[in-house]
Amino acid sequence: MKKYLVMIVVIIFTLTIAGLGFAADMKGSITKIDGSKITVKGADGKESTVEGDAKGMKVGDKVTVKDGKVMKKKAIEGC
Repeated sequence: MKKYLVMIVVIIFTLTIAGLGFAADMKGSITKIDGSKITVKGADGKESTVEGDAKGMKVGDKVTVKDGKVMKKKAIEGC
């Protein structure tokens, strides 16, 4: 019984780490905001939904998704 429990824990840990490795960074624009879920459409046309703070963001804003976090692009300042 103890062997099965250890094996299940190892499998869950492995799948969790593998899932983090597949989290892709992307740049695109916001197409939908539903509470804390933000849908971003990348330049390649693929949509991705991530959870995060949508405060100060609106549909159409250009954003970058990095490590599962949405970051709004800052305007270029100066000449």
